[in-house]
Parts: sequence; structure tokens; C-alpha cells
Amino acid sequence: MFFSPVFAQATSAAPQQPGMLESFLPFVLIIAVFWFLILRPQNKKMKAHREMVNNVSRGDTVVTAGGLIAKVTKVKDDNEIEVELADGVRVRVVKSTLTDVRSKSEPAKTEEKK
Repeated sequence: MFFSPVFAQATSAAPQQPGMLESFLPFVLIIAVFWFLILRPQNKKMKAHREMVNNVSRGDTVVTAGGLIAKVTKVKDDNEIEVELADGVRVRVVKSTLTDVRSKSEPAKTEEKK
């Protein structure tokens, strides 16, 4: 044989394996960022919408998910309300489909042109 056997030299300090804390720390940081940037604001928005829908009362002007603007004539039960779209046109609407509730005293929102 022309080649002599090559042996690896033993080093005095073996490479260190990362500890358990060091290996889980990136995952914990990713979850924390995910929570504060995505989940927490979404939960706040859902809570505000739920509160707005639960406080609907007779006489309020509402906007449905389909874009219809109507006036509440009767709150039937926990899930439904009756709204008037036009004179004599009354429709039952599921509360969860409401996107905006304008109270009786609140004027219609108008956008300013720049």
C-alpha cells in the first residue's frame, strides 16, 4: 500500500452541544412575536365586534356584510334582528353578519375629499 493510515487527532476540548434552553429559545421568541403581532390584535377586534353586535337596539342604523344599510325595527332574540331596508320592506338578519352599527344619535360617516 502506498498510503499510510491516517488517524484523527484527539482534541483537548470536545465541541459543546447547545443546551435545552438555547435550543428552545428561538421557538419561544417566534411564538411570542406571533402572539403580539397577530393573535392579540385579532382577539381584541373580535371582542369589540361581539360587544358592538350584542348592544344593537331598536332604532340603530346597521350595515350588513352584504353592504345593505338598514334601520333596526325589532331585536328578535340572541341571534336575529329585524331591519327595515325601505318603507315597508322588513328583513330578518343574523346578528353576526353585521359589520357596522351606528347608534340613533350618531350621524352617518362621511369621508372628506383631499
